[in-house]
Amino acid sequence: MDARSDAILIQGLEFYGYHGASDEEQEVGHRFVIDVVLEVDLSVAGKSDALADTVSYARVARRLVEVGTHDKYRLVEALAEGLCQMVLLEFPGVNALELCVRKSYPPVNMIVSSVGVRIYRSR
Repeated sequence: MDARSDAILIQGLEFYGYHGASDEEQEVGHRFVIDVVLEVDLSVAGKSDALADTVSYARVARRLVEVGTHDKYRLVEALAEGLCQMVLLEFPGVNALELCVRKSYPPVNMIVSSVGVRIYRSR
């Protein structure tokens, strides 16, 4: 994503989801954190001051949580891909996005606060 592009930022969006490689992880669940940068042309909304001229970050955030809490994936990579595809499908004003998904306190035999992936998708 070009650093000069207009963007809507959603950072630190949390939900509890049932994603994981093992059946146990999918049964117990984990806390997930999402950061997303939505590449959107904000010039019209900047002039009009009208919500209809932009992409509602509240609607995007709500849909990310809905998908994250209702769907199940084995891999964080697949969860991230599913979230990106949903955003591109349901929000035509989004030209591209960078999405980071982190799983908090994953079940590994070491101390780590989170693991995750970052992906970029565009139209």
